[in-house]
Amino acid sequence: QVQLVESGGGLVQAGGSLRLSCAASGRTFSSYAMGWFRQASGKEREFVAAISWNGGSTFYLDSVKGRFTISRDNAKNTVYLQMNSLKPEDTAIYYCAMHRGYYYSTKMNEYAYWGQGAPVTVSS
Repeated sequence: QVQLVESGGGLVQAGGSLRLSCAASGRTFSSYAMGWFRQASGKEREFVAAISWNGGSTFYLDSVKGRFTISRDNAKNTVYLQMNSLKPEDTAIYYCAMHRGYYYSTKMNEYAYWGQGAPVTVSS
């Protein structure tokens, strides 16, 4: 049974920072790419960032490039999303997801497992 558990969400003022963590269990974490997605109220879920199995490759949504950083620690079975210079439009529920393979994708249907979500609220 694969489990992904996000933590680190919360309320922050615009311009502030948060770091989301996602702890994985039940599968060989180091063999799979990981991604972060988000869903704002009334909107569809969208891709935010992804990282390959060994951390060697990353990819970002254009609007978060230069502000967000995805990383992973395979020894701790954990993937992170460091979010800096947050904006009100970043407000959403953030989900981590485990890909079906070792290289990342921006497509939701290529991710096999999902966390429960971590709410992030950025006030103006």
